[in-house]
Amino acid sequence: MKEFIEYIAKQLVDKPENITVEETSDENTIVLTLKADNDDIGKVIGKHGKHAQAMRVLLNAVGAKGGHRTTLQILDKD
Repeated sequence: MKEFIEYIAKQLVDKPENITVEETSDENTIVLTLKADNDDIGKVIGKHGKHAQAMRVLLNAVGAKGGHRTTLQILDKD
Protein backbone atom coordinates (compact mmCIF):
# COMPACT_ATOMS: atom_id res chain seq x y z
CA MET A 1 0.00 0.00 0.00
CA LYS A 2 2.88 2.34 0.75
CA GLU A 3 4.25 2.03 -2.77
CA PHE A 4 0.77 2.52 -4.25
CA ILE A 5 0.20 5.87 -2.49
CA GLU A 6 3.77 6.97 -3.16
CA TYR A 7 3.33 6.28 -6.88
CA ILE A 8 0.08 8.27 -7.07
CA ALA A 9 1.53 11.23 -5.16
CA LYS A 10 4.67 11.36 -7.31
CA GLN A 11 2.52 11.66 -10.44
CA LEU A 12 0.78 14.76 -9.04
CA VAL A 13 3.74 16.93 -8.00
CA ASP A 14 6.57 18.91 -9.61
CA LYS A 15 9.26 17.51 -7.28
CA PRO A 16 8.59 13.77 -6.96
CA GLU A 17 11.94 13.17 -5.25
CA ASN A 18 10.60 15.02 -2.17
CA ILE A 19 7.67 12.64 -1.63
CA THR A 20 8.03 10.23 1.27
CA VAL A 21 5.51 7.79 2.69
CA GLU A 22 5.85 6.14 6.09
CA GLU A 23 3.73 3.17 7.13
CA THR A 24 2.88 2.25 10.70
CA SER A 25 0.44 -0.42 11.76
CA ASP A 26 -1.07 -2.14 14.75
CA GLU A 27 -3.56 -5.01 14.92
CA ASN A 28 -6.04 -4.05 12.21
CA THR A 29 -5.16 -0.44 11.36
CA ILE A 30 -2.58 0.80 8.89
CA VAL A 31 -1.58 4.48 9.04
CA LEU A 32 0.21 5.97 6.05
CA THR A 33 1.85 9.37 6.49
CA LEU A 34 2.60 11.16 3.23
CA LYS A 35 5.07 14.04 3.34
CA ALA A 36 5.46 16.45 0.44
CA ASP A 37 7.40 19.64 -0.26
CA ASN A 38 5.65 22.84 0.84
CA ASP A 39 5.27 23.95 -2.79
CA ASP A 40 3.62 20.65 -3.78
CA ILE A 41 1.32 20.04 -0.81
CA GLY A 42 -1.58 21.79 -2.56
CA LYS A 43 -1.19 19.55 -5.60
CA VAL A 44 -1.32 16.44 -3.44
CA ILE A 45 -4.44 17.63 -1.63
CA GLY A 46 -6.13 19.04 -4.75
CA LYS A 47 -8.96 21.53 -5.05
CA HIS A 48 -11.39 21.08 -2.17
CA GLY A 49 -9.41 17.98 -1.16
CA LYS A 50 -10.44 15.95 -4.21
CA HIS A 51 -7.04 14.27 -4.75
CA ALA A 52 -6.65 13.45 -1.06
CA GLN A 53 -10.16 12.02 -0.88
CA ALA A 54 -9.61 9.91 -4.00
CA MET A 55 -6.38 8.48 -2.56
CA ARG A 56 -8.19 7.67 0.71
CA VAL A 57 -11.00 5.89 -1.14
CA LEU A 58 -8.52 3.77 -3.11
CA LEU A 59 -6.53 3.05 0.05
CA ASN A 60 -9.67 1.98 1.91
CA ALA A 61 -10.64 -0.33 -0.94
CA VAL A 62 -7.22 -2.01 -0.96
CA GLY A 63 -7.17 -2.22 2.83
CA ALA A 64 -10.67 -3.67 3.08
CA LYS A 65 -9.67 -6.42 0.70
CA GLY A 66 -6.99 -7.45 3.21
CA GLY A 67 -9.25 -6.92 6.23
CA HIS A 68 -7.50 -3.76 7.46
CA ARG A 69 -8.64 -0.25 8.32
CA THR A 70 -6.50 2.41 6.69
CA THR A 71 -5.78 6.07 7.35
CA LEU A 72 -3.89 8.54 5.18
CA GLN A 73 -2.29 11.60 6.75
CA ILE A 74 -0.82 14.30 4.51
CA LEU A 75 1.88 16.54 6.00
CA ASP A 76 4.35 19.09 4.69
CA LYS A 77 8.09 18.49 5.06
CA ASP A 78 8.55 21.08 7.85
